[in-house]
Amino acid sequence: MFQLIASLAPSFLLLDLGMAISFGTIAIPSLLNAPEGISLNDNQASWFGSLSFLTQPIGALISGPVVDYFGRKKATFIVNIPHVIAWILMYYAWNIPSLFAANALLGIGTGVMEAPIMSYVSEISDASIRGTLCTITQLFLSFGVTGLYALGAVVNWRIAALICLSAPVTTMLLAIIVVPDTPVWLLSQEREKEALKSLCYLRGWTKPENVSEEFEELVNYAKALNHCVICMYEQNGEIQEKAETSCEHDKMTVIKRSFLRFKIVMLCKETLRPLFFCLSYFLFFIMSGLYPIKPYMVNVCKAMGMAENIDRIVVMVGVFTFLASILVIGSIKVLGKRKIGIFAMFGTAVCCTGLAFYSYTHLEDNVFSYDPSSYPKEKSVVPLIFFYGLTIFSGMCLPWNLLGEVFPFRSRASCQGIAAAWAYLITFLGAKTLIDLERRFRLTGVFVTYAIFAYFGTFFLYFLMPETEGKSLTEIETYYNGNFKIFADDWLINKCKKRKGKSR
Repeated sequence: MFQLIASLAPSFLLLDLGMAISFGTIAIPSLLNAPEGISLNDNQASWFGSLSFLTQPIGALISGPVVDYFGRKKATFIVNIPHVIAWILMYYAWNIPSLFAANALLGIGTGVMEAPIMSYVSEISDASIRGTLCTITQLFLSFGVTGLYALGAVVNWRIAALICLSAPVTTMLLAIIVVPDTPVWLLSQEREKEALKSLCYLRGWTKPENVSEEFEELVNYAKALNHCVICMYEQNGEIQEKAETSCEHDKMTVIKRSFLRFKIVMLCKETLRPLFFCLSYFLFFIMSGLYPIKPYMVNVCKAMGMAENIDRIVVMVGVFTFLASILVIGSIKVLGKRKIGIFAMFGTAVCCTGLAFYSYTHLEDNVFSYDPSSYPKEKSVVPLIFFYGLTIFSGMCLPWNLLGEVFPFRSRASCQGIAAAWAYLITFLGAKTLIDLERRFRLTGVFVTYAIFAYFGTFFLYFLMPETEGKSLTEIETYYNGNFKIFADDWLINKCKKRKGKSR
């Protein structure tokens, strides 16, 4: 219960993040060729819908150093400042440059939020509930998306921006009131008493003796963190009995010492292996359909001839995203992350295939989502079903959940920032190239492209995604530090291996 309370601030960060990444969906229909006020043409609308994704990597890359320097608690407060300014600027936007500046700042703020969210929740959680707690936190992302879409149906985009301002303000208050710093970060700063107090609070205001075993494990882990990483590397990971306050490496120049530390911490296999996996997972997940079209969802749904009021479709997308998160929460302890991840990716592939086939067989060649005059007169529920399915399966994918647990402590915040920056860069490229893909290959080609990514993603996850549910952060780190496993621990793969062994 106390872990859930402590995770409220990161949860509200995700609430704000969900609103920020979805804002273009409700703003573009009003701004595109508007008869009065700020008006965007096709090209400007394309840039507005993707600009925040282009600036998000800037924030994501600095989020790791911010979290490592200020700590998880202070960082949870500080990272809200860009969004406070952005929402105010969005409300008062008086021309296109100010509108773009606000959206760019939303992107920077969204990027800088990533490391505090993922680092904090994973480090305060007990291994038995970490997957569930991370998913509950991600649920607030769905709240943000659903809430913003609902706002877009009842108020204009300026009022929606003003209402969104309440999310970062609430987060800053929660960061002051209910968020303790994580025990492992406090121990890495040699603040042992505060770390013990934090752990007791997170485990339900319990007594120190009730968490003595867990705390001792954290202390031993922190000793390794506080030891000179270069010495550790040269001693093959062995820790001397007497902790060193200084060593010969202190005599090195700052540049040389920093280079060696970077090489040892960031270029080791327990960092590079999960980083490669996460970067690949994000590529397949984002390009599997829903995220590139989100900013232009209203136009795409109309161009597909979906038989439903467009405001209702937008709201239902938020609702189905929320329901998908609930489904993951209810099944993650039983099925584990691996099965859910593979099933969800395959589901997006099937749905994109269905949308591509419908577009090929039912839409005229002149249909273009940026041209309302080309929209089909005939409406159908078929593309709507596939689109809702795509929403549900996309909501069940787990790349963001894995970010908080697959990296070692020393490189965790930095790798989370790198992975988030990569995810936003791919999202920008996907969103920005949608108009070009559609012009060249029509909506059929758009969804065929996304389906191909999703099918490749399914095979990738099947062969390389390990099961991390219920495992401690130390166990996961040990897994990636061990012998490289090309194939995941799967019953079918293991059976094939046994048959191959017998045939020899």
